[in-house]
Amino acid sequence: MRLSALVLLFLLAPAPGHAQSAMDEARAVIATYHEDLARLDRTRDLLEKSLKTDSQVEAMILLSRIYYLWGDVRARDADEKLEAFDRGRQLGQRAVELAPQNPEAHFWYATNTAKWGQTKGVLRSLFLLPTVREELDIIFTLAPKHPGALALAGNVNLEVPALFGGSIDKAEEQFRKGLELDPKATGIRVDLARALIKRGKYAEARKELRRVL
Repeated sequence: MRLSALVLLFLLAPAPGHAQSAMDEARAVIATYHEDLARLDRTRDLLEKSLKTDSQVEAMILLSRIYYLWGDVRARDADEKLEAFDRGRQLGQRAVELAPQNPEAHFWYATNTAKWGQTKGVLRSLFLLPTVREELDIIFTLAPKHPGALALAGNVNLEVPALFGGSIDKAEEQFRKGLELDPKATGIRVDLARALIKRGKYAEARKELRRVL
């Protein structure tokens, strides 16, 4: 009986490489998702399944990122976007609780929270602003040279009215710092162009946009 019980436990135990293979696939999809958006669906489902048996922080962070991408490029309407960003921020928050010193956990929690609020509307965005700013402060303490955090901070400053602490000048500065750290980040370059347009620097904005093409 003891032998049978051991065999049963072995058969029911999750394969040790399952979670790792799901994470490896997620990394590959994140790098090439634009080639086939449907791969985001499969990767999301694989990671959700792996988390049921192995709650790894890294898997939570990857899945939080996948949900952000899914909501951004795969969702068909506002409701699907909200659902994806909400699940992404839940995963990010849980990752923060388990690994408070992990800047990526804070980043994807903040990013999904900001995107959820933006999709929900102006009032909700302003309500969540303190949370996003607090997370950004933590990220810059843990990883001062985090290009993604600089981009997020820049977007917050670009979109939030000056009355509530927004600053186009500061946004431009943060986007430029982000590009210094990651010159190939086309998203940050487009954000910089948006800031330059808001400042009336149209020639500079066109120059930045040409570099994206």
